[in-house]
Amino acid sequence: MLQQPARKYRPFQPVALADRQWPSRTHTQTPIWMSTDLRDGNQALFEPMNGERKMRMFRTLCDIGFKEIEVAFPSASQTDFDFVRALIEGGHVPEDVTIEVLTQAREHLIRRTMESLRCARRAIVHVYNATSQPFRDIVFGMSKAQVVDMAVSSVRLIRELAAAQPETEWVLEYSPETFTATELDFAKVVCDAVTAEWGATPDNKVILNLPSTVEVATPNVYADQIEWMHRNLARRDSVILSVHPHNDRGTAVAAAELAMLAGADRVEGCLFGSGERTGNVDIVTLALNLYTQGIAPGLDFSDINAVARTAEHCTRLPIHPRHPYVGDLVFTAFSGSHQDAIKKGFAAQQPDAMWNVPYLPIDPADLGRNYGSVIRINSQSGKGGVAYLLETEYGVVLPRRLQIEFSAEVQRHTDRHGGEMSAADIWALFARTYLDVREPVRYVEHHLFERDGAQGIRLSVELDGMTHLLTGTGNGPLDAAVHALRGIGVDLQVRGYEERALGASADGGDARACAFVEVAHPGGRQECFGVGIDANLVTASIKALTSAAARLRAREPGVMASRAA
Repeated sequence: MLQQPARKYRPFQPVALADRQWPSRTHTQTPIWMSTDLRDGNQALFEPMNGERKMRMFRTLCDIGFKEIEVAFPSASQTDFDFVRALIEGGHVPEDVTIEVLTQAREHLIRRTMESLRCARRAIVHVYNATSQPFRDIVFGMSKAQVVDMAVSSVRLIRELAAAQPETEWVLEYSPETFTATELDFAKVVCDAVTAEWGATPDNKVILNLPSTVEVATPNVYADQIEWMHRNLARRDSVILSVHPHNDRGTAVAAAELAMLAGADRVEGCLFGSGERTGNVDIVTLALNLYTQGIAPGLDFSDINAVARTAEHCTRLPIHPRHPYVGDLVFTAFSGSHQDAIKKGFAAQQPDAMWNVPYLPIDPADLGRNYGSVIRINSQSGKGGVAYLLETEYGVVLPRRLQIEFSAEVQRHTDRHGGEMSAADIWALFARTYLDVREPVRYVEHHLFERDGAQGIRLSVELDGMTHLLTGTGNGPLDAAVHALRGIGVDLQVRGYEERALGASADGGDARACAFVEVAHPGGRQECFGVGIDANLVTASIKALTSAAARLRAREPGVMASRAA
């Protein structure tokens, strides 16, 4: 049992703000969004992103609609420095996107940071130093005057270095790190000194970022702090007031929402809340919370699954199945009463009416998703779950999204035929659905070869009863097969790939591999799986791809862009 904390933890004192205005306000517009997935999010990973994953994440953030992206901490590593240079020299930064970099308030780090931004069209230089009493006294041994001087001298140096690079439009961002634990009157002194040194004007605004570097109080206290600064800062018309909430207390989204009501113009965070300790504010959740209140967030999450798969690929972190809006199980109800209410809500919902479906605060279709009523597959179902039976009886461990997809097939089967399904019945349906797909596309055989350092494939498939020999190259067998299938007009994107070892086959044969491929038609909203089983893993993968292609064509005929002669 936890002991009473009174002697160990000091409760945070509320802000003296008797006439606070934020509680009576409502959201009417979106903030300026700034993604720090490539910086704060990246430095929190077990395995930081390599160049390929960084570039993929950057392009995804641009496609979503972020106009400000913190791309690196260039003085911290050569990898980060080189990535900034690659973005600038490679012309990868869209005209309407501004890159941002972070640096500590130290001269040699600032010089290295400014060097990384040579010839950038527009750049935000984000400089910070800690201002709270524990850091002043314990970490740095500095007086308040010394802390102010550190901030001001750093800004002065940035201004001088920026003047030497007039081809770039420079924007200053300053963060008093550990703002939420800093005395408000002192935080104001530091911030006012920074805006004065930069010469902030309404046409040359400074971004003052007030982070909850560590959440130390409830969200309403953070809102009070933001409103106090909003009302008391000098040169407020020359300041973009930014917030950077962390999630140590699990309330970062709430803190950001209240901070916006309190006067914040800008929010920094990561797509799904990635970041050190418990993470940053979750921008997807925050933006879609606004969307459910009738406010267009200015960010495109109409294909949320594609964004989620990219984030998982780049960060190597899974998204929780119950994560708001995007989790694999968010739009799946296991409760019979929930299923019934949702079905009735969909039946009553008119296309042009306000959204009003029980248990669903948002229309899944707005996110490119759908609602699937699935057979219960947990231990409380009483009859055993579909996934449990396939795993225990046949050794097939389904990916979670495939569990949802296949359970819908089982539901349709039981709706048509009634009664219960045994494990053998479920396996037979699984085989018909994924393994024995013969129309319209069927795998025949393949042969691999090398060509100019790339992986090549000669793939034989049957399309509508006719055999075709296709050739393709790629960065691996699966990618080569994707390119080969274009020879018969099958255009698709691989959204996910997993593999499993099955062990001995049901008839006592040798161990086999099972591959799962999730695909989508470019521009399409539906994803579907294919499954392949073979003693050879590559063969299993190619079979899974053709299975998926066949199923996608049957579900979405537009996958056939044209047909080879």
